[in-house]
Amino acid sequence: MATHTNLMQSTYLFGKAAEDRAAHFFLSQNYHIRERNYRYRKAEVDLIVQKGNLLVAVEVKARSTAFFGSPETFVRPKQRNLLVMAMDDYINRYNLDVDLRFDIMAYVYQSGQWVETHIENASYPFT
Repeated sequence: MATHTNLMQSTYLFGKAAEDRAAHFFLSQNYHIRERNYRYRKAEVDLIVQKGNLLVAVEVKARSTAFFGSPETFVRPKQRNLLVMAMDDYINRYNLDVDLRFDIMAYVYQSGQWVETHIENASYPFT
C-alpha cells in the first residue's frame, strides 16, 4: 500500500513532468521562459513565458485519467483570480509594458501516452 509520502512524491513528480512538457512546448514555439513556479501570496503561476511584447501566464493541469473531467475544467474562478493577482504583481515588480494572456496546458496521461491540449486565452479576467 502506498504511503502518504510516496503518494505526494509521485503526485509531485507527475505534475513536474507535465510542467516540463509545457515548458518544452513553449520553447518549441520560440517563447522565452521568464519564470517557473512564480509565487505571490497564495498564488503560484506554473510558467511565465514571453515572445516579443506578449507575456503569457500558463497554468498546467495534469490528470492520469479524464474520467472525472478534462484537466482544464479544474481551474476554478478563485484560482483564476489568484493568477490575475500574481501576474499584476509580476508586471509591476519588473515594470513591464507588455500584453498579457492567460493559457492552460492540459495533460492526460493514458495508456502510456501524454495527450496535450493547449488553450490560448483561457480566461478573460478584465471583461
